[in-house]
Amino acid sequence: MFDDAWFQGSLLDVDTPESVGALGAAVERVPLTDGAWLDLRRGWLTGADDLFARLMETVPWRAERRMMYERVVAVPRLLCFYGDGEDLPDPLLTEARATLDHHYAPELGEPFTTAGLCLYRDGRDSVAWHGDTIGRGSSEDTMVAILSLGTPRTLALRPRGGGTPPLRFEIGHGDLLVMGGSCQRTWEHAVPKSARPLGPRISVQFRPRGVR
Repeated sequence: MFDDAWFQGSLLDVDTPESVGALGAAVERVPLTDGAWLDLRRGWLTGADDLFARLMETVPWRAERRMMYERVVAVPRLLCFYGDGEDLPDPLLTEARATLDHHYAPELGEPFTTAGLCLYRDGRDSVAWHGDTIGRGSSEDTMVAILSLGTPRTLALRPRGGGTPPLRFEIGHGDLLVMGGSCQRTWEHAVPKSARPLGPRISVQFRPRGVR
């Protein structure tokens, strides 16, 4: 699908077996405002570049077009969605979701049931400022767990209404970022475009039932 020269793997992943790491004390929690928070776990998935390569080839990526600003435009990334009860495209993702369920069950109170995958082909692909407020995220505290594979990209967060500079996190090569509490309705997040030449990145977003 892409020229391999555009993707530079992590030196930490060379000859490293694939493994889902522990959470617990390895997770850094960042309190935000209005009851929002995020957790960051660097290098949660070892051997992540091998998983990235498999997903690039096996996931049925599709391009979408959406209505925006009174006209239909191309979505600047490729997408695939796995709903409640559907098998995930790789056993390592199934293991990752089970690990998330075990760790976050006391706070979330329910399992992660869906997985949305996004393929950012290069620095021109992006996602605009938004919160996952389709469904229960508009009125209830919830969680969205993002596993980032491939080339690191910036995930930016800002409180709704602005007033403070955005927080910026470079995530890739198996990093995990979880947005929790009121984050989806009181904060916004984005993956901005980049003028720098960048290789592809895959984002896997695990969500509970009824959150999009």
